[in-house]
Amino acid sequence: MASLKDMRNQIGSVKATQKITKAMQMVAAAKLKRAQDAAENARPYAARMASVIANLAKGVGGDDAPKLLAGTGSTHNHLIVVSTADRGLCGGFNTQIARAAREHISALLAEGKNVRIITIGRKGYDQLKRQYADKIVQSFELAKVLNLDYAQPIADAILKEYEDGRADVVTLFFSQFKSVISQVPTAKPLIPAQVDETVADASGGAVYTYEPSEEDILETLLPRNLTVQILSSLLENNAGFYAAQMSAMDNATRNAGEMINALTLKYNRKRQAQITTELIEIIAGAEAL
Repeated sequence: MASLKDMRNQIGSVKATQKITKAMQMVAAAKLKRAQDAAENARPYAARMASVIANLAKGVGGDDAPKLLAGTGSTHNHLIVVSTADRGLCGGFNTQIARAAREHISALLAEGKNVRIITIGRKGYDQLKRQYADKIVQSFELAKVLNLDYAQPIADAILKEYEDGRADVVTLFFSQFKSVISQVPTAKPLIPAQVDETVADASGGAVYTYEPSEEDILETLLPRNLTVQILSSLLENNAGFYAAQMSAMDNATRNAGEMINALTLKYNRKRQAQITTELIEIIAGAEAL
């Protein structure tokens, strides 16, 4: 049985841990606001880009359609891009993204498809390499500042896989930020580019004549759209990570408080029992005299 000194040390250790989790919660809350603003500010640009591409795509088709829009005509080779965080202590945030990616990869392999993987973030790489180390072709660590300069090399790596014929379909897995308590693992098709029919009439029915042609514009715009979509998903991931970390550290702080209360109660009972035993021994000795 633990001595009183051991119990005091245990209580002190839990209190120190509680201070750390409380500090991490406050830091995550401060960073969440900036990350959330960045994610929300990127959404209108990405949505407008999708609208422009949808309007341009209406005027192209057949052999004239850009390869990034029409695809290769095959679905045998799949490139899976998995975006997670570099750090943990955020509950099941990283695990949920990796699980969704693993399920998709397993389904593709069961169908006889060829799968290659690119990871963004150390946690995704650490989780996927246990099962698919031979399929990971490249990995990226997150930068302190997420911007187009950081997203561009990732987009270039994806385009190289596609242009070299090693990928017919590219799918990005990330966590979409909904709220502080809700981050949804999401699979976003990147290549072939998905045309959202709901925004295809964003022009209000007006007829435009494009110079140069729609095909030439799309040839330039689609690679840029790939970079924008990657950056948008990274910003969504970043906001989701801080939200998940804040919630996880809040739970850890409250659990530490409950443990401190339970240990303190146990310590007081043991101390009281020890005092009572000593008093009984003193009284018994006095009566014996």
